[in-house]
Amino acid sequence: MSVTFARGFEAAGVACGLKNSGNKDFALVVNRGPIQLGAAVFTTNRCQANPILWSKEVIRDSRVAAIALNSGGANCYTGPQGFQTTHATAETVAEQLGISSSDVLICSTGLIGEQLDRSKLLNGVTAAISELSSTGGEDASLAIMTTDSVPKRAARESVSGWRVGGMAKGAGMLAPGLATMLVVITTDAELTAQELDQALRAATRVSFDRLDSDGCMSTNDQVTLMASGASLLKAEYAEFEMLLTEVCKELALKLLDDAEGSSHNIHIQVLGAQSEPDAVEVGRAIARNNLFKAAIYGNDPNWGRILAAIGTTAAVFDPYNIDVSINGVLVSSHGQPAADRSEIDLAGRRVDIQVNLNSGTEEATIVTNDLTHEYVEENSAYSS
Repeated sequence: MSVTFARGFEAAGVACGLKNSGNKDFALVVNRGPIQLGAAVFTTNRCQANPILWSKEVIRDSRVAAIALNSGGANCYTGPQGFQTTHATAETVAEQLGISSSDVLICSTGLIGEQLDRSKLLNGVTAAISELSSTGGEDASLAIMTTDSVPKRAARESVSGWRVGGMAKGAGMLAPGLATMLVVITTDAELTAQELDQALRAATRVSFDRLDSDGCMSTNDQVTLMASGASLLKAEYAEFEMLLTEVCKELALKLLDDAEGSSHNIHIQVLGAQSEPDAVEVGRAIARNNLFKAAIYGNDPNWGRILAAIGTTAAVFDPYNIDVSINGVLVSSHGQPAADRSEIDLAGRRVDIQVNLNSGTEEATIVTNDLTHEYVEENSAYSS
């Protein structure tokens, strides 16, 4: 139930030697049509990898016939040689599939500043094309993993029968600008290019862009949506946006579940904000507060750290008219304690924080995880 759940798509995942482990490290997803449309959103980090620079140009005309993805190297800050590797990958895919390289998106993930072995990568293209199949989505989802412990897949089917399927990679550095993620979503519904772009931006706004694991933003993030029209069914836009959003939210939560070394998933719901941006800002300030995250790791309901984080924002609120609840227990209200800390149980993996700013009617939820010894250990040795 991955990118080949939607009809009209073939995929493959192969090992071409980019990873020292010998695991699968190159994936290819091909849109066989009858339509070949796409939309994409990219990291907002100003320091962007060569595949991002390439893909931004490809997506301008909304036509996408294939997407090639490699793990084992980010191809970022690798100079002209790195960009030529991206170009060569697209050209090789195009030549062997009989399409235009200007319709081939490229994604890479891994360590920054290391050249990809071009010959291995291009051999991977050939191997993947030979293994393309309508059931290859699962292999493709394995090939894009880096520090992931499990592949991430999701799928939905409409009442009328058109489908949406997707895969994602990511297990850390999860912050807006999409997170350190590569995501490919496919649909066999008939939609216009404008509808695809509008729906993708609406879905990512409330899913991947609300995922804030550690406040760090990657150089390689890309979320791509491809439409084949192979169901021969025209999707009603509202239903399509809803199912696409469900797929994006499911994949985002799977990324959170797999965040490096985490022991708690923290859902921060901010209510009563004057505006949605205010709610997002407050939720993100809490999610990025290392003192708060360390407290949750220690099962310590230190709610003062939540209020201290809220106070760093420019959101509209009365500091002495904020309600804070942890796992359903109102712990602070109107500038004073509302319950004893001992009433809060943080033993489970999920932690729910609810903040009511009492300033309006808007709300937003940010999801994050705790700060653990394991997270520090894994990221201290990532390049070794």
